[in-house]
Amino acid sequence: MPEFELLEISLYLVTGTFAGLLAGLLGVGGGLFIVPVLLFTLPLVGVNDTHLMTICVATSLCTIVVTSISSVIAHQKHQAILWPVFWQFLPGIVLGALLGSYVAVGVSEHLLTNLFAVSVILIAVKMFFKLQLSSEVTLPVTPVVIAIGSFIGCLSAMIGIGGGSLTVPILSYWKTPMAKAVATSSACGLPIAVAGTLGFIIMGQQQADLPAFSSGYVYWPAVGGIIITSVIFAPIGAKLAHKISAPLLSKIFATFLLLVGTKVLLN
Repeated sequence: MPEFELLEISLYLVTGTFAGLLAGLLGVGGGLFIVPVLLFTLPLVGVNDTHLMTICVATSLCTIVVTSISSVIAHQKHQAILWPVFWQFLPGIVLGALLGSYVAVGVSEHLLTNLFAVSVILIAVKMFFKLQLSSEVTLPVTPVVIAIGSFIGCLSAMIGIGGGSLTVPILSYWKTPMAKAVATSSACGLPIAVAGTLGFIIMGQQQADLPAFSSGYVYWPAVGGIIITSVIFAPIGAKLAHKISAPLLSKIFATFLLLVGTKVLLN
Protein backbone atom coordinates (compact mmCIF):
# COMPACT_ATOMS: atom_id res chain seq x y z
CA MET A 1 0.00 0.00 0.00
CA PRO A 2 1.46 3.43 -0.96
CA GLU A 3 2.76 5.57 1.87
CA PHE A 4 0.19 8.32 1.31
CA GLU A 5 -2.64 5.83 1.65
CA LEU A 6 -1.26 4.62 4.98
CA LEU A 7 -1.01 8.23 6.14
CA GLU A 8 -4.56 8.96 5.01
CA ILE A 9 -6.08 5.92 6.71
CA SER A 10 -4.11 6.61 9.89
CA LEU A 11 -5.39 10.19 10.01
CA TYR A 12 -9.01 9.08 9.75
CA LEU A 13 -8.64 6.33 12.35
CA VAL A 14 -7.03 8.74 14.82
CA THR A 15 -9.72 11.36 14.13
CA GLY A 16 -12.45 8.79 14.79
CA THR A 17 -10.73 7.69 17.99
CA PHE A 18 -10.73 11.17 19.50
CA ALA A 19 -14.20 11.99 18.17
CA GLY A 20 -15.59 8.85 19.79
CA LEU A 21 -13.83 9.45 23.08
CA LEU A 22 -15.04 13.06 23.26
CA ALA A 23 -18.58 12.05 22.36
CA GLY A 24 -18.59 9.49 25.16
CA LEU A 25 -16.85 11.71 27.70
CA LEU A 26 -18.72 14.96 27.12
CA GLY A 27 -21.86 14.00 25.24
CA VAL A 28 -20.97 16.39 22.40
CA GLY A 29 -21.39 15.59 18.73
CA GLY A 30 -18.26 14.41 16.94
CA GLY A 31 -18.72 17.06 14.26
CA LEU A 32 -17.21 19.73 16.50
CA PHE A 33 -13.98 17.74 16.42
CA ILE A 34 -14.20 16.05 13.01
CA VAL A 35 -14.74 19.16 10.87
CA PRO A 36 -11.68 21.16 12.06
CA VAL A 37 -9.44 18.07 11.94
CA LEU A 38 -10.53 17.26 8.38
CA LEU A 39 -10.06 20.91 7.48
CA PHE A 40 -6.37 20.65 8.37
CA THR A 41 -5.72 17.05 7.28
CA LEU A 42 -7.54 16.60 3.96
CA PRO A 43 -5.12 18.94 2.13
CA LEU A 44 -2.30 16.63 3.28
CA VAL A 45 -3.80 13.80 1.20
CA GLY A 46 -4.39 15.85 -1.93
CA VAL A 47 -7.87 17.36 -1.49
CA ASN A 48 -7.72 20.83 -3.05
CA ASP A 49 -9.09 23.99 -1.46
CA THR A 50 -11.87 24.58 -3.99
CA HIS A 51 -14.54 22.69 -2.04
CA LEU A 52 -12.55 21.83 1.09
CA MET A 53 -14.90 23.19 3.75
CA THR A 54 -17.99 21.79 2.05
CA ILE A 55 -16.39 18.33 1.85
CA CYS A 56 -15.45 18.51 5.55
CA VAL A 57 -18.99 19.46 6.58
CA ALA A 58 -20.69 16.85 4.37
CA THR A 59 -18.32 14.09 5.45
CA SER A 60 -18.79 14.95 9.13
CA LEU A 61 -22.58 14.78 8.77
CA CYS A 62 -22.33 11.36 7.14
CA THR A 63 -20.33 9.97 10.07
CA ILE A 64 -22.90 11.42 12.49
CA VAL A 65 -25.60 9.23 10.88
CA VAL A 66 -23.92 6.12 12.32
CA THR A 67 -23.00 7.58 15.70
CA SER A 68 -26.52 9.01 16.11
CA ILE A 69 -28.09 5.59 15.57
CA SER A 70 -25.85 4.15 18.29
CA SER A 71 -26.68 7.03 20.62
CA VAL A 72 -30.45 6.75 20.05
CA ILE A 73 -30.38 3.02 20.82
CA ALA A 74 -28.48 3.66 24.06
CA HIS A 75 -30.84 6.43 25.22
CA GLN A 76 -33.93 4.45 24.27
CA LYS A 77 -32.85 1.65 26.59
CA HIS A 78 -33.28 4.13 29.42
CA GLN A 79 -36.61 5.42 28.01
CA ALA A 80 -35.16 8.94 28.09
CA ILE A 81 -36.19 10.18 24.63
CA LEU A 82 -39.26 12.43 24.55
CA TRP A 83 -40.73 11.10 21.31
CA PRO A 84 -43.69 13.56 21.18
CA VAL A 85 -41.16 16.42 21.30
CA PHE A 86 -39.04 14.70 18.62
CA TRP A 87 -42.04 14.43 16.28
CA GLN A 88 -42.76 18.13 16.80
CA PHE A 89 -39.21 19.02 15.83
CA LEU A 90 -38.92 16.55 12.93
CA PRO A 91 -40.51 18.51 10.04
CA GLY A 92 -38.53 21.63 10.84
CA ILE A 93 -35.14 20.00 11.32
CA VAL A 94 -35.45 17.94 8.12
CA LEU A 95 -36.44 20.96 6.03
CA GLY A 96 -33.79 23.05 7.75
CA ALA A 97 -31.04 20.48 7.15
CA LEU A 98 -31.92 20.21 3.46
CA LEU A 99 -31.94 24.00 3.20
CA GLY A 100 -28.64 24.17 5.08
CA SER A 101 -26.90 21.85 2.62
CA TYR A 102 -28.27 23.90 -0.29
CA VAL A 103 -27.12 27.20 1.23
CA ALA A 104 -23.71 25.78 2.20
CA VAL A 105 -23.03 24.77 -1.40
CA GLY A 106 -24.27 28.12 -2.71
CA VAL A 107 -22.17 30.41 -0.51
CA SER A 108 -18.44 30.92 -0.86
CA GLU A 109 -16.00 28.57 0.86
CA HIS A 110 -14.60 31.61 2.69
CA LEU A 111 -18.00 32.55 4.13
CA LEU A 112 -18.80 28.94 5.08
CA THR A 113 -15.44 28.58 6.82
CA ASN A 114 -15.95 31.80 8.77
CA LEU A 115 -19.46 30.72 9.76
CA PHE A 116 -18.06 27.49 11.15
CA ALA A 117 -15.29 29.32 13.02
CA VAL A 118 -17.66 31.83 14.64
CA SER A 119 -20.13 29.08 15.59
CA VAL A 120 -17.37 27.01 17.19
CA ILE A 121 -16.11 30.00 19.18
CA LEU A 122 -19.62 30.75 20.48
CA ILE A 123 -20.16 27.09 21.45
CA ALA A 124 -16.77 27.11 23.20
CA VAL A 125 -17.67 30.21 25.22
CA LYS A 126 -20.99 28.63 26.21
CA MET A 127 -19.26 25.41 27.31
CA PHE A 128 -16.48 27.17 29.20
CA PHE A 129 -18.73 29.49 31.19
CA LYS A 130 -21.73 27.09 31.33
CA LEU A 131 -24.03 29.77 30.01
CA GLN A 132 -27.65 28.64 30.27
CA LEU A 133 -30.86 30.61 30.10
CA SER A 134 -33.88 29.47 32.07
CA SER A 135 -37.57 29.94 31.47
CA GLU A 136 -40.77 29.48 33.42
CA VAL A 137 -42.62 28.22 30.34
CA THR A 138 -42.79 24.75 28.83
CA LEU A 139 -42.51 23.71 25.19
CA PRO A 140 -44.42 26.17 22.94
CA VAL A 141 -46.97 25.28 20.27
CA THR A 142 -45.98 23.10 17.31
CA PRO A 143 -45.56 25.87 14.66
CA VAL A 144 -43.00 27.61 16.89
CA VAL A 145 -41.15 24.33 17.47
CA ILE A 146 -41.07 23.68 13.71
CA ALA A 147 -39.62 27.15 13.07
CA ILE A 148 -36.94 26.69 15.74
CA GLY A 149 -36.22 23.18 14.45
CA SER A 150 -35.71 24.63 10.97
CA PHE A 151 -33.08 27.02 12.34
CA ILE A 152 -31.34 24.21 14.24
CA GLY A 153 -31.35 21.91 11.20
CA CYS A 154 -30.14 24.62 8.82
CA LEU A 155 -27.23 25.84 10.95
CA SER A 156 -26.22 22.29 11.97
CA ALA A 157 -26.10 21.11 8.36
CA MET A 158 -24.12 24.18 7.30
CA ILE A 159 -21.37 23.58 9.87
CA GLY A 160 -21.45 19.76 9.98
CA ILE A 161 -22.73 19.01 13.50
CA GLY A 162 -25.60 16.95 14.87
CA GLY A 163 -27.27 19.92 16.53
CA GLY A 164 -26.87 18.88 20.17
CA SER A 165 -25.08 22.11 21.04
CA LEU A 166 -28.20 23.97 19.94
CA THR A 167 -31.04 21.58 20.80
CA VAL A 168 -30.01 20.78 24.38
CA PRO A 169 -29.92 24.42 25.57
CA ILE A 170 -33.25 25.13 23.87
CA LEU A 171 -34.97 22.12 25.45
CA SER A 172 -33.42 22.99 28.82
CA TYR A 173 -34.75 26.54 28.44
CA TRP A 174 -38.23 25.03 28.16
CA LYS A 175 -37.84 23.25 31.51
CA THR A 176 -36.94 19.86 30.03
CA PRO A 177 -34.86 17.74 32.45
CA MET A 178 -31.24 17.63 31.29
CA ALA A 179 -31.07 13.85 30.81
CA LYS A 180 -34.20 13.89 28.64
CA ALA A 181 -32.98 16.98 26.76
CA VAL A 182 -29.71 15.23 25.87
CA ALA A 183 -31.52 12.03 24.85
CA THR A 184 -34.10 13.86 22.72
CA SER A 185 -31.36 15.94 21.14
CA SER A 186 -29.53 12.76 20.12
CA ALA A 187 -32.70 11.56 18.39
CA CYS A 188 -33.03 14.90 16.58
CA GLY A 189 -29.42 14.61 15.41
CA LEU A 190 -30.22 11.57 13.26
CA PRO A 191 -32.65 13.21 10.80
CA ILE A 192 -30.41 16.29 10.68
CA ALA A 193 -27.45 14.12 9.66
CA VAL A 194 -29.46 12.02 7.18
CA ALA A 195 -31.17 14.99 5.48
CA GLY A 196 -27.97 17.05 5.43
CA THR A 197 -25.93 14.18 3.99
CA LEU A 198 -28.50 13.52 1.26
CA GLY A 199 -28.56 17.22 0.44
CA PHE A 200 -24.79 17.40 0.04
CA ILE A 201 -24.74 14.23 -2.09
CA ILE A 202 -27.44 15.59 -4.41
CA MET A 203 -25.97 19.09 -4.62
CA GLY A 204 -22.52 17.71 -5.47
CA GLN A 205 -23.57 15.52 -8.39
CA GLN A 206 -22.77 18.22 -10.95
CA GLN A 207 -19.31 19.00 -9.55
CA ALA A 208 -16.52 17.49 -11.66
CA ASP A 209 -13.51 18.45 -9.51
CA LEU A 210 -14.32 16.49 -6.33
CA PRO A 211 -11.96 13.78 -4.94
CA ALA A 212 -12.17 10.18 -6.12
CA PHE A 213 -14.36 7.87 -4.00
CA SER A 214 -16.84 10.68 -3.29
CA SER A 215 -20.61 10.80 -3.59
CA GLY A 216 -21.28 14.46 -4.12
CA TYR A 217 -19.41 16.22 -1.34
CA VAL A 218 -19.23 13.16 0.93
CA TYR A 219 -15.71 11.67 0.94
CA TRP A 220 -16.13 7.97 1.74
CA PRO A 221 -12.53 7.04 2.73
CA ALA A 222 -12.76 9.56 5.59
CA VAL A 223 -16.27 8.41 6.53
CA GLY A 224 -15.21 4.76 6.75
CA GLY A 225 -12.04 5.38 8.73
CA ILE A 226 -13.69 7.72 11.23
CA ILE A 227 -16.69 5.48 11.82
CA ILE A 228 -14.57 2.39 12.53
CA THR A 229 -12.79 3.91 15.50
CA SER A 230 -15.47 6.33 16.73
CA VAL A 231 -17.94 3.48 17.24
CA ILE A 232 -15.31 1.54 19.17
CA PHE A 233 -14.11 4.38 21.38
CA ALA A 234 -17.42 6.11 22.18
CA PRO A 235 -18.37 3.44 24.77
CA ILE A 236 -14.86 3.68 26.23
CA GLY A 237 -15.30 7.43 26.59
CA ALA A 238 -18.65 6.89 28.29
CA LYS A 239 -17.00 4.62 30.86
CA LEU A 240 -14.17 7.10 31.45
CA ALA A 241 -16.77 9.83 32.02
CA HIS A 242 -17.56 8.23 35.38
CA LYS A 243 -13.89 8.36 36.45
CA ILE A 244 -12.71 11.75 35.15
CA SER A 245 -13.92 15.22 36.14
CA ALA A 246 -16.53 16.16 33.54
CA PRO A 247 -16.32 19.94 34.23
CA LEU A 248 -12.54 19.85 33.73
CA LEU A 249 -12.86 17.90 30.49
CA SER A 250 -15.55 20.26 29.28
CA LYS A 251 -13.28 23.25 29.86
CA ILE A 252 -10.35 21.53 28.12
CA PHE A 253 -12.50 20.77 25.09
CA ALA A 254 -13.93 24.30 25.12
CA THR A 255 -10.37 25.66 25.08
CA PHE A 256 -9.55 23.38 22.14
CA LEU A 257 -12.62 24.64 20.26
CA LEU A 258 -11.73 28.25 21.03
CA LEU A 259 -8.20 27.79 19.68
CA VAL A 260 -9.39 25.96 16.57
CA GLY A 261 -12.16 28.46 15.84
CA THR A 262 -9.76 31.37 16.25
CA LYS A 263 -7.14 29.76 13.99
CA VAL A 264 -9.70 28.98 11.28
CA LEU A 265 -11.10 32.51 11.49
CA LEU A 266 -7.66 34.15 11.26
CA ASN A 267 -6.63 31.96 8.32
